[in-house]
Amino acid sequence: MANLKEVRDRIKSVISTQQITKAMKMVSAAKLRRAQQAIVQMRPYATGLNKMLLNVMSNLDGDTSVSYGVARDVKKALIIVVTSNRGLCGAFNSNICKIATKTAKEKFGSQLANGDVDFLCIGRKGFDFFRKRYPAEQINGDHVNLFQDLSFDVISAIPDEIMDQFTNGEYDAVEICFGQFKNAAMQSAEAITFLPVPKLPQEKGSKKQADYIYEPSKEKLLRELIPSILQTQFQRTLLDTHASEHGARMTAMDKATENADELLKDLRISYNKARQEEITSQISEIVGGVAALEG
Repeated sequence: MANLKEVRDRIKSVISTQQITKAMKMVSAAKLRRAQQAIVQMRPYATGLNKMLLNVMSNLDGDTSVSYGVARDVKKALIIVVTSNRGLCGAFNSNICKIATKTAKEKFGSQLANGDVDFLCIGRKGFDFFRKRYPAEQINGDHVNLFQDLSFDVISAIPDEIMDQFTNGEYDAVEICFGQFKNAAMQSAEAITFLPVPKLPQEKGSKKQADYIYEPSKEKLLRELIPSILQTQFQRTLLDTHASEHGARMTAMDKATENADELLKDLRISYNKARQEEITSQISEIVGGVAALEG
């Protein structure tokens, strides 16, 4: 049985830790409200644009002038890993890194073995994870300060560069791994294809196609429209991950606070037992001393 001083010190330590977890939960809850509002407002717009993009790319009838939809043999691939900069959010970041690793092995196994899979890490946690496991030349870069400002004007330069690299043949496939926000208590690690733009699966026996009227010309419109939609999709993954991070951290800190409560109960029981034993021992000594004096 631990002595009273040790138990008291542990109780003080747990109370101090619990105060920190409570404060972090409150901070994450406040940040989550803003981040959740941003992704909830953005998601319907991004989803609608993505559906339109898939329909357009599925009905180009082999038009190769739109390079973003051209599928070619994959010689080199890029995986974009979107994580947070900070930890203390449970398994959130590790799940994204795991699905990125799984995507690299399952979709680009031979390329990965030859060193032809690069990783573009957005967020410090993903960058730290992959730089320890792959050579520096396979780490395309890191954008650890990007989450300070997720406005369209700031982040659009990154998908622009990626689209240029795809068009120039530097990469033949681009995947994005990120945290998808569902609600404050649920987030999931997802992997989606960014480039080439996937096409809608054609139903068997169906010849139905979307009927679009292009104004101005189709070539000019698609040249402007498709990059803009891809930039929006990229921004959505960042906003999703940002909201997911705060939701995961709020949940993790809530669980940590509950665990601290349970630990405090056990420590207080241990403290009371140790105190009772000490009192009993002192009473026994007093009784023994009195008996000795009377004898």
